Amino acid sequence: MTAPIPRDMPDLPAVPGTPAFLRSPVPATAVVAPVRHPVAAVYRVLVALTAAAAVTIEVLLSSPIRTLSHFSVQSTILLAMVLLLSARRAWTARRPLPSSVTGAALLYVTITALVYHLLLANTASPFPLTGAAANPTGWHAVTTHLLNTVIPAAALADWLLLTAPGRLHLRQAASWLLYPLAYLLFSFTRGELIPPGTGGRYLYPFLDVDLHGYKNVLGNALLLGLSFYALAILLIALDHARPNPIRHRGKTGFRLKPPVG
Repeated sequence: MTAPIPRDMPDLPAVPGTPAFLRSPVPATAVVAPVRHPVAAVYRVLVALTAAAAVTIEVLLSSPIRTLSHFSVQSTILLAMVLLLSARRAWTARRPLPSSVTGAALLYVTITALVYHLLLANTASPFPLTGAAANPTGWHAVTTHLLNTVIPAAALADWLLLTAPGRLHLRQAASWLLYPLAYLLFSFTRGELIPPGTGGRYLYPFLDVDLHGYKNVLGNALLLGLSFYALAILLIALDHARPNPIRHRGKTGFRLKPPVG
């Protein structure tokens, strides 16, 4: 015989905090089979090796510290590391690198190409290169072409043809400008540490404080920064507008049977 249920039961106290969902013990790969991308992996390794070879040759031909101080060289090194990591993940069917990392690497090498072709190699621009840098010969010409044209174009091709769209986000654009800002501070610090009158004190004409003064250089940096931000937004917009070049049917671990009868 059981005791009767009382009519007036006290209210139970509320559980403090927001209830959290428990993690599923079933991994995602048990539902969606991982997909390897060997073509993308091989392509990225080849581009990364080409970038590493170009940087190595340039370091051997010139002063290593001066060479590694160039924005074009630093952005190429970053791209090579990102491509190698992306290649490993594509080969082993792992999740791709965060879009904040791959988008930043793409933006920086695109900046390298645009600044070189629109400002430095363009005789009609207000900041053209002069002297031997304007007309490189021999291996310098090869590495200049690789760093400023071939490798950025290869990175754009990888983004357009071998990656899924819609991964870049507008909130990432501002954070991508932290590295160009840090490079501007690095350029000022480097120029102050090198004695005045030394050749190559400033690596880029639009950052040359000796020629233009800090006021004009900061104005140039502001205009370039706004241009870089607009370029980042353009890349994000194109990423959401372009078609998916790697669309495939996802295979699941469940198989639906036809209805009986």
